Amino acid sequence: MAGITAETPRDTPSARLPAGVYLLGFSLFAMGTAEFLLAGVLPAVAADLDVTLSSAGFLITAFALGVVIGGPPFAVLSLHWPRRTALVATQGVFAASIVVGLLGDYQVLLLSRVVSGIAYAGFFAVASVTAISLVTPDRNARASGVVVSGLSVAMVIGGPAGTLLSHFIQWRGGFWAVVALTVAGIAGCLLGLPAAGSGVDRSTGPSVSRELATMRRPMLWGIYAITILTTAAYMITFNYLAAMLADITGVPEVWIPAILALFGVGAFVGLSVGGRVSDRRPHLALLTGASAIVILSVVMAGVIQQVWAVVPTVLLIGVAAFVLNPALYGRVFAIAADAPTLAGATTVSAFQLGISITPVLAAAPLTQGVTLTSVCLIGAALAAAAVPLILLDRARQDRPTRRAAADTAPAAVRPAHDGAAGKARPVA
Repeated sequence: MAGITAETPRDTPSARLPAGVYLLGFSLFAMGTAEFLLAGVLPAVAADLDVTLSSAGFLITAFALGVVIGGPPFAVLSLHWPRRTALVATQGVFAASIVVGLLGDYQVLLLSRVVSGIAYAGFFAVASVTAISLVTPDRNARASGVVVSGLSVAMVIGGPAGTLLSHFIQWRGGFWAVVALTVAGIAGCLLGLPAAGSGVDRSTGPSVSRELATMRRPMLWGIYAITILTTAAYMITFNYLAAMLADITGVPEVWIPAILALFGVGAFVGLSVGGRVSDRRPHLALLTGASAIVILSVVMAGVIQQVWAVVPTVLLIGVAAFVLNPALYGRVFAIAADAPTLAGATTVSAFQLGISITPVLAAAPLTQGVTLTSVCLIGAALAAAAVPLILLDRARQDRPTRRAAADTAPAAVRPAHDGAAGKARPVA
């Protein structure tokens, strides 16, 4: 009884999460800042390296490519490592690749961005698995939400602050700050995460076999499809929001970053709400988030000329977008509970793929001269396409529950069948 009493606070959904979960969120903030920082200093990078702006843009693509294709293989290679070792190693490779890129020319920087993308995806995947290992299953989505919140902090604070720093000490200054923050994250992981018991449980069989077998589950790929669709749905509007605010709404340039930051503020709210709801009712969070993105994207297209309406809409889109994320991670870890590392890495790749395809989706209408607000309608269509997939996943999840209920029903209410003829016969 004493043991049960000792565990009670940990099992309470409202109990504070372990410090290690927040350390992982900080580390992801440090690494994620590098992703959002480059866009803000891209013209300076192009001028300093003597390349065109479009060539400098490939540096963003290189990072995304590393995340999409590199994360899952790295997750498999690191399966037999203790998780703390994998976390420290990925952060170390990430910091080292940034340093090498800062000291080299354009080609070196391009290659270093691919390597840093792979390391970033590997850390993200292992961090998510580590976070859920530190809490009870009823708080998996909440813990994942805290880790993912590091990205929203990077979006709201890290990227803009790094861009401002780079303005005063050249574009490399912001990236040196990222290196320093990443080193601080390494120290935090070494001091704040347990070393013992953080590795793979080898007593349950070959880990690689379990991970690969898990990836064959159709429900998992359904969640990846939902992830790609919903991520692209809100990011396509966010990526072109600054242009719409300047060209259509007529917002002074000095105020645009503040309005964009409202998306990140909404993300904080969404992660908090989504993390708590998703642990108990993940499909409610998914349906609410996707449906809200559909409605808000259409609203954005209609009210874009009115700044008083645009401001709250941006905030609400941020809330809706990040209500989804803890639920998506919660479903992945529920489906792949016995082998979550590769599944988690592929989730990171799915998020990044959703972000990466937005320029391609927007290019078709924009090159035809269609108004810029068409990207909002594309976002609405993508989110709407995710709704039937969410309903399908909910039906698949409920199916075993209904089958179990039927199996445990009293014999008197179940039809009995003749083994030879297969006809129902009354039960005595």
